[in-house]
Amino acid sequence: MSKNHRLSMLTPLANWLSGDNFRRSMAFILPISLGIIVWFLPPPEGVTLQAWHLLAIFLGTIVAFVIKPIPQGAVAIVALVVTVLSDTLTIQEGLSGFSNTTSWLTCSSFVIARAVIKTGLAKRIAYTFMRMLGKNTLFLGYGLVATDFILSPAMPSGNARAAGVIFPLVKSLATAYKSESYDGTERKIGSYLMTIGYQATQISTAMFLTAMVANPLMAQLAGEIGVNLDWGTWALAAIVPGIISLIAMPLIIYRFYPPEIEATPEAPQLAKEELIKMGKVKFKEWLMFATIMLLLFLWCFGKQLGEISSATTALLGVALLLLTGVLTWNDVIEDSKTWNIFIWFSTLLMMATFLDRLGFIPWLSAELGNMVNNLSWQWAFLFLGVAYFYGNYFFASKAARAGAMYPAFLAVAISVGTPPMYAALSLAFLVNLSGCLSHYATSEAPVYYGAGYIDAGTWCKLGIILSIAYLFIWLIIGGFWWQFLGLI
Repeated sequence: MSKNHRLSMLTPLANWLSGDNFRRSMAFILPISLGIIVWFLPPPEGVTLQAWHLLAIFLGTIVAFVIKPIPQGAVAIVALVVTVLSDTLTIQEGLSGFSNTTSWLTCSSFVIARAVIKTGLAKRIAYTFMRMLGKNTLFLGYGLVATDFILSPAMPSGNARAAGVIFPLVKSLATAYKSESYDGTERKIGSYLMTIGYQATQISTAMFLTAMVANPLMAQLAGEIGVNLDWGTWALAAIVPGIISLIAMPLIIYRFYPPEIEATPEAPQLAKEELIKMGKVKFKEWLMFATIMLLLFLWCFGKQLGEISSATTALLGVALLLLTGVLTWNDVIEDSKTWNIFIWFSTLLMMATFLDRLGFIPWLSAELGNMVNNLSWQWAFLFLGVAYFYGNYFFASKAARAGAMYPAFLAVAISVGTPPMYAALSLAFLVNLSGCLSHYATSEAPVYYGAGYIDAGTWCKLGIILSIAYLFIWLIIGGFWWQFLGLI
């Protein structure tokens, strides 16, 4: 056989290895291989076989979410079926994520965002923003940051703010600048503003006791060991590192993920002309505005009015929009992005919840404590803080993570000599800030990721960069600030 003939026989293989077929095959092989390898490794002492098998499925699912061999909703269904057929969980346990209130809040927020855009109210607000701040993309970003910051003390749901209020504004601003996720124009301005809108919430939830549903839980857990984290103490401790982070975050994203449009001097005049074309506010816009005001009121005061949850409020908003004709039922059922998000997020939330219930997360916390017993408290807490922060990759809910890891890590930190107030504040803040890391880290993340403006790889890369900045700002600068206040 001649050399040329042998080479010609290898050409199809070479083409396959360098083509899309190979990449698609590897996208299937990598998550499946990881899951199988972890599955058949012996679990560490103290971890049940059931918890270890769930971890294997969870890790394979996360990898598949990143490289996407098939759509994420399909990945979630496959993971759910594997979880049940392998007897790792029962079918009732596997489906429990779909009845979780966080899943329904996320789903409802996306539906409400669709209504804000459909009525034209979002477009009107977007052009108003453009008219006021449209000369500079960076200023537009700071406008979103300021909006979220102002709302955060009174709205105990990052999802309610980020997905229900900020997201429709961001989507409308992107559309107004003709930056869409489906036509290759997302980097013009949409990707930048989507990133700002999401990341602002991760900072603001850390700044007030009432800014995130799990903050009061962590304050209560700290109080059980003698650390008093009331509203004033929390806000005073967070104000300096929080403001620094709110200023630094848009600049960091502008540096590492810049918009193509940096200056738009013609935008204010364009916005003015478009507002004139839109005419007076229409009746359905007023209905939409009234619904939003009601939702904001109930998100702020629902607990005092009879324990009305954020999810109940969001579903009420959807019901009112359907009853008033602002949305049709077809609008809801034809919104494939919403239901895709609902399926994959609910599945992830279920797996993360059972990793805790089956003892894997408590075991991991205990092992970390044993590893730092011989270190000074400064180095021990740094090690714990970093592990605690990046442990968010195993969670799809801040509230679940706070309940699972905060008390364990707080106890370990204090046992190695960390000042109790410093440990309690730092760990509480880090729960919130770690939402920056991934596109599934919080209940609002799927709303932004599902819009299609930011791919998973970029999201995770920016999360790592921001996380380094946050760890320095909150643990170092924050520590000096708390010492100045006399808290530590």
